[in-house]
Amino acid sequence: MLGVPFDRVTAADALRLISDMIASGRPHYAATANVDFAVQALGDVELRRILAEADLVLCDGMPLVWASRFLGNPLPERVTGSDLVPQLLAAAADKGWRVFFLGGTDESVARAARNVRARHPSLKLVGAYSPPFKPLLEMDQEDILRRVREAKPDILLVAFGCPKQEKWISMHLHLAGVPMSIGVGATIDFLAGLVRRAPPWMQRTGLEWVYRLLQEPQRLFRRYFSDLFVFGVVILRQWWQLRSLRSHAQQANRVVAQSTKNGVYQVVRFAERLDVATVREHAKLWPGLPTSEAHVIFELSAVQFLDSTGVGLLVRLQKQLRANGRQLVLVAPTKPVLRALALMRLTEFFPLAADLTAARILIHDRRDEPSVVSTLNLAGPHEVVAWQGDIVAANEEQVWRMTTLLLDKPDADGLAAPKPGADGQYQMNINLADVRFVDSTGVRLMVRLRKQARLCGIQLKFTAPQPAVLNVLRILRMDNYLLT
Repeated sequence: MLGVPFDRVTAADALRLISDMIASGRPHYAATANVDFAVQALGDVELRRILAEADLVLCDGMPLVWASRFLGNPLPERVTGSDLVPQLLAAAADKGWRVFFLGGTDESVARAARNVRARHPSLKLVGAYSPPFKPLLEMDQEDILRRVREAKPDILLVAFGCPKQEKWISMHLHLAGVPMSIGVGATIDFLAGLVRRAPPWMQRTGLEWVYRLLQEPQRLFRRYFSDLFVFGVVILRQWWQLRSLRSHAQQANRVVAQSTKNGVYQVVRFAERLDVATVREHAKLWPGLPTSEAHVIFELSAVQFLDSTGVGLLVRLQKQLRANGRQLVLVAPTKPVLRALALMRLTEFFPLAADLTAARILIHDRRDEPSVVSTLNLAGPHEVVAWQGDIVAANEEQVWRMTTLLLDKPDADGLAAPKPGADGQYQMNINLADVRFVDSTGVRLMVRLRKQARLCGIQLKFTAPQPAVLNVLRILRMDNYLLT
């Protein structure tokens, strides 16, 4: 819904999945997404991608459950963070999991820790820290990360509010090494007893937001009504456009999966529809695609109808394939497919190719794609470095090393050294034209590089950002600083 892929799970399912993720020992993160998350994700490319790649996205709001029914593939129930976390803490006390509270205020996190210890004396609460309130990129990341790593928690509950908590988790997921990180928002305040939950009957009927509004009318009135209005309009538009596409589609559901001889690619061809019926009818096919060693190509030239469930399948498979270092490429998507992806703001999430040959070339190129390339000043007198692909937490240090090497030795390998500008300062541009995406870690890297360049006597500027990159810079209010 609105480009956010919600997992169709109950609270019991969520606890079981989280338990399995903790047992694996590998880093995972979960989001408890409500209407505000979905509305923010409409205009925030980074948040939308974080939610699309999360290991678990829970439906934290009855309007989302109602909307899922309206769209034809109902979520089983609402799974709120404020309900899930107490159950998770009880399970942690029983299973010996280590827990860390991060965020909230000094008072709320201290009271939450005290209350939880009183309720679960055997719980291993290994940390409770409220860092000073600052914008994301101005936080003392090293200090926070050090505290978390020294505590070695199995569960990290982050209460910075959306989208700050989701972006912080995404930035540090692998460095922190915590098996399960969850953005919990106001749940710390509930555990502390500073904010009361609505009566059970209001929770069951989906009116908890009314109770919260009555508690904090000045802070929540504008946000709630703006969110509900935008959410209602966009959900109605999604339903109407997908309904109009359905009316032009026939009833063909056939899906053909074919592996190439060398096992590098697996091609899946669809008939006229990729919808809830198709996903359910071929349910045995999908789990095997991400577990093979092959890249996956979806041939969509005959598809005339793609609904929310079909889009959810694409997002889920792309997430799983990327985690395994492989790609899902959409070949020859029809206008209805492109319209559905554009409606949910997911076009940039998938590589597109005109035919099978182009898809194979695209996969090959992205597999061998370096993050930093040097240029020969072809784009102008100060153009020395170009970035490409995704600049994210996973390759931050690699991009830093390669770029600072060029800053220190800009005339290496036959490259022309940066020339002084009108003010006498040396200038260097980093071209972003081939960068598909940067996350908050990438933006932090850009800030670090600009400071490093100043120490080297170079005026560094980033040029030609694509819309997705510019969106992230603007959300973090770094566009003027880095682009001028």
